[in-house]
Amino acid sequence: MRNAIAVMNTKGGVGKSTLVLALAETISAFYGKNVLVIDSDAQASVSSMLMTVSGLYKLQSEGATIVDYLHATVLKNQKTDWPKFIVRNVSDVDDAGSVFLLPSDMQLTLLEREVSKESLHGRLREVIAELLAGVRKVFDVVLIDCPPGLSVLTESWLREADFHISPTKADYVSVCGLEVFRRFRSLNPEMGFAENLGVVVNMKDSTSASDEEYHRWLESKPENRCFGHAIPRMSVLQDAANFDAQKRSYLAKYPGQAGVAVRALTEEVMRRLDEAGESELASHAAAQASSAATA
Repeated sequence: MRNAIAVMNTKGGVGKSTLVLALAETISAFYGKNVLVIDSDAQASVSSMLMTVSGLYKLQSEGATIVDYLHATVLKNQKTDWPKFIVRNVSDVDDAGSVFLLPSDMQLTLLEREVSKESLHGRLREVIAELLAGVRKVFDVVLIDCPPGLSVLTESWLREADFHISPTKADYVSVCGLEVFRRFRSLNPEMGFAENLGVVVNMKDSTSASDEEYHRWLESKPENRCFGHAIPRMSVLQDAANFDAQKRSYLAKYPGQAGVAVRALTEEVMRRLDEAGESELASHAAAQASSAATA
């Protein structure tokens, strides 16, 4: 099943982690799907959005994060079960109870340095492939929150995930980040790369003529596969990043137009995933028919 999506842009500050959060909670609350969020950013932003800071610190101190999993499997070459690093009952949305998390830690940057120092890039990619093969079977949707830039770990996600989504602000610098990503994607095609699920225009200022101009320009490039619904710049979406230990309903967290925009985008994402799955099934059936005809 192709359901692993890497979310990244080489440019930071495009609202990537808050978008991952919103997609995960919407897919859970409105589609009833089991969603795994893999936090691959050393800042652990989406981890802190999905649980209390004290809870996250506890996991980090107990060695129960993606850093510890990769340290054991890549650097020490130990057989380690990934399920014990998965955290359940995350999210402060009471009707999004099927969101799960593989949390991160700031030590992730140091781990990547060790991987490079020991020339273990191939082993890292092998472990990422094994992890994704496992979680694909358990979860309906896997969202990987990648950091900005192109680290050795991010490259592994992008080459082993099924799809990638690229959030961008409608401005010159963020669009340049997409271009850097596009050039990187074209390098070494024989090594494989995630399929482009689409570009999301995020944090769009509806009153800005410049934002509108960049949005239309992005839509004019077919290779971007821009989603039809942009996410507006709204304070409630920024507030959604603040974890509330008291829990709240989905509509309380994503009220009014903010919720409408997030749900519309999520519907597009789910539809494109379904279409990709149907296309894969059709191709498989055609290949089987061709094989049977020549047998």
